[in-house]
Amino acid sequence: MTNESGGVHWHGSSVGRAERESLHGHRGCLVWLTGLSGSGKSTIANLVEERLHRLGVHSFVLDGDNVRHGLNATPTMLRERHGAEFADRFGLGFSAMDREENIRRIGAVAELFVAAGLVTITAFVSPYRRDRQAVRERLAPGDFIEVLVDAPLAVCEARDPKGLYKQARAGKITGMTGIDDPYEAPEHPELTLDSASHNAAALADQVVAYLAQRGVIQP
Repeated sequence: MTNESGGVHWHGSSVGRAERESLHGHRGCLVWLTGLSGSGKSTIANLVEERLHRLGVHSFVLDGDNVRHGLNATPTMLRERHGAEFADRFGLGFSAMDREENIRRIGAVAELFVAAGLVTITAFVSPYRRDRQAVRERLAPGDFIEVLVDAPLAVCEARDPKGLYKQARAGKITGMTGIDDPYEAPEHPELTLDSASHNAAALADQVVAYLAQRGVIQP
């Protein structure tokens, strides 16, 4: 096939989103947690999933680090298995362009999960507004719930769970969000979680309460 777009068509399903949601007993949606590294996104996402599971809600967490182990692997991770040429072509680093592609890919995956009727929770720094907006625009109105996990840089740097800030300050890594790369906080998030003043369990409760308020799940 020489025409790059030729022969590529969307294949419809005889089972639609409404039928899947009816089977689940709740709506599908995308809960997009964004914030600096160390703000608590992954911890909160996992606690939200635990609570939803206990409520009988079908959900799944797409975590930034986990996705980097497969779909969006770095060149270094791919090089050992597939060779340098493959890794350099398909691996994603942490440049602005690579981060854009990282979010584009996960947005496409999340769109499918929402169509499957799942409450899909993502935990990505996702530092650029335009990239988050592009994911929002993939989904139907009301399906994208942007959640700012808000903590000052000083708090996140003091936590530094992965040691990334220490490495960035030492000049061992570059492009660290909040240090030498910007973080563009949401201007109008659906929900803001103050992770500097509240523990992760309380913040997870806020997310679940918001989903009930929106009618995504039954309280």
